Amino acid sequence: MSNEILSILEYMEKEKGISRTEMIETITNAIKNAALRGVNAGQDMKIEINPKNGHLKAWTSLKVVDSVSDHKIEIPLEKARQQEENVQLGETIYQEIEPSFLGRIAAQTARQSIMQRLHQFEKERIYDDYKDSVGDIVSGIVRRKERNNLIVDLGKAEAIFPTKEQIPGEDYSANERIRCLLFAIEPTNHGPELILSRANVSFVRRLLELEVNEIKDGIVTLESISREAGYRTKIAVNTKEAKIDPVGSCVGARGVRVKSIVRELGGEKVDIIRYYDDPLQMLKEAIKPAIAHNVKVDKSQRRISFQVNEEHLSVAIGRRGQNARLTSKLMGWKLDISKLETVNVGFDDRIKAAIAGWHGVPGINVETAKKLVDMGIINPEAFMSVEEDDLIGSGFTKEEACYVINQLNQYHSNKEKIS
Repeated sequence: MSNEILSILEYMEKEKGISRTEMIETITNAIKNAALRGVNAGQDMKIEINPKNGHLKAWTSLKVVDSVSDHKIEIPLEKARQQEENVQLGETIYQEIEPSFLGRIAAQTARQSIMQRLHQFEKERIYDDYKDSVGDIVSGIVRRKERNNLIVDLGKAEAIFPTKEQIPGEDYSANERIRCLLFAIEPTNHGPELILSRANVSFVRRLLELEVNEIKDGIVTLESISREAGYRTKIAVNTKEAKIDPVGSCVGARGVRVKSIVRELGGEKVDIIRYYDDPLQMLKEAIKPAIAHNVKVDKSQRRISFQVNEEHLSVAIGRRGQNARLTSKLMGWKLDISKLETVNVGFDDRIKAAIAGWHGVPGINVETAKKLVDMGIINPEAFMSVEEDDLIGSGFTKEEACYVINQLNQYHSNKEKIS
């Protein structure tokens, strides 16, 4: 039995990190309790294990009496003094017994108690080993599937990778190595359970912090992240350093940094934009290449209503509203997006608009403007190469032509002085 105990002590110390002192206390208590429920019931016992060689010794306590009524717990004075000369009536002595006398059933029960205690030790050790790693990325090997959840071996412990924390569309095989976020440690009746995630938004955050040195050093900050795992992630980054491009830092030379993250996410789209405190500027960046028109802001409700051109509507909203939802989460504002209604302007309306454009030139009345527009001169800038004969040939008198040319020359001269 000594060799068996020594093997247990050495294995637990080297492989599980459980000290010999803890293990010896567990084993001695287990053996003692098991023995007292067996052939040694009713006795008081003392058990010791040598931590160096695993040798086990056991003693039973006996009360010194004149007349013995129960040999399990009493010993006559004469026999007691053969072990201890000065022992007196009523005192207690310990008599060594062979470990084999503890009984086969006691030994089996002791083994069960030892294993239960070992499992408890391991669970306690799991919490101590991983409590400071919650929120970090860990690497492990997929071992098996239990009720649609994956069991991942992290080396010192096994963790649960729930279905809801997996990226949709990804498939994991046995013995495949994967990287996950250590999402939480949850207490259960069987001890603490390690919970992994690849779908949580913090997984992308930690990947960026590991990949981008500027984020790790605090030069670039991750102001906001929104994500629909397996489909798209939007990230807003900022910096206080004028010479640093926060978006370029995250993308990397030729996109090498962001491509590394996209590969880890199984091809999930990652959009990185510059963060702005101004919600309108932030909106402009977040919905590119779409352009917002007729923007209305309700600060009390943190709501923004705007319109986009029909060709950009599907881009701004995204598949099943995905892009709009992600943009809304990224900004922290509710977004109402609608199509920009365009009005077809007829020929007559364009003529009226062109005539009205001449109102800014002093001395040019509506009738004169109409004649100029009929000639195809729709604005003052188009008049630059027109000569007096051109006007006379189009219905102007010589005096009217001379007057119009003088007014336009004066208009352009004043305009040049202002600029």
